[in-house]
Amino acid sequence: MTETRVTSLDVARLAGVSQSAVSRVFTPGASASKKTVEKVRKAALELGYRPNVLARAMVSGKSRIIGLVVAYLENHFYPDALGKLSNQLQKRGYHVLIFMASQTAGDIDAVVEEILDYQVDGIVLASVAMSSDIAERCEQAGVPVVQFNRYEDREGISAVTSDNRAGGRKVAEFLLAGGHERIGYIAGWEGASTQRDREAGFREALAAAGQGVFARGIGNFNAETARTAARAMFDLPVADRPDAVFVSNDHMAIAVMDVLRFELGLDVPGDVSVVGYDDVPPSAWPAYNLTTLRQRANLMVEETVGILLDQIECSDSAPPRMIAIDGPLIVRGSARIPEGWTS
Repeated sequence: MTETRVTSLDVARLAGVSQSAVSRVFTPGASASKKTVEKVRKAALELGYRPNVLARAMVSGKSRIIGLVVAYLENHFYPDALGKLSNQLQKRGYHVLIFMASQTAGDIDAVVEEILDYQVDGIVLASVAMSSDIAERCEQAGVPVVQFNRYEDREGISAVTSDNRAGGRKVAEFLLAGGHERIGYIAGWEGASTQRDREAGFREALAAAGQGVFARGIGNFNAETARTAARAMFDLPVADRPDAVFVSNDHMAIAVMDVLRFELGLDVPGDVSVVGYDDVPPSAWPAYNLTTLRQRANLMVEETVGILLDQIECSDSAPPRMIAIDGPLIVRGSARIPEGWTS
């Protein structure tokens, strides 16, 4: 014997309210009095009623679902930032579906195609690139896209990043002020706008002081690859190795510090200064005490949510936006502090 599905009409009868009142109680953003909410939720609990979100989406044309694509979560910056992003969207009545994708364009395009099948209201791409084909596909579907911590040189796509170029300049200026003369750099994935802009700003400030990059390695934003780059850069005589190194994110910088101290027996910052980028929680741990450029995740999330919801809810009057948020250099103990330095 099959049980009859409980409907909103059943809840309305038990609660002594209209069916439309039940609908308002279970619709994010809709208004209902406190008394009505209490009666409806009590009746729903007693009857075991759950609203049919998918059916409501078909009627309204809005799923209130946001697709979130992320390439990797090993970097502590992403679980923290994406947790904030999910919480902010939920407060605004939206739910988040998270999809993992590799950095390859074909995989990202396939994932975005799958997301569109879920009838999402919007998409956030966290540090992943997108092809012109998939951008056009999203535009045709009327689904706004915001890139988080990455941007493309393409019209029509909004993006929110830190001001990576300015951040790179700040790191170089700090190391130069500390009297360093052999300054190295360990790059991230070279297909990323974050990597490109951080290095560009870093090189600009060095060049303004008459210096260049003394040694360069590639870490690809991967801890093990960064360790390999550190060994190649520092397992050398003193005169041939850098006296400071800017590592283009903290995830790699922490791995580099471990190689310097525990494999090569170097003192940080006595023998070499290390500066990272992001200011992830482990950077403040006493074991690392890493000087780093802070990405202001709260502001980045706030701007991302604001842009996305403006484009969802006011599609005709919300143009794409590009926002770069300045971040401070957080001075700790992994790099020589210039005399008289003030942040």
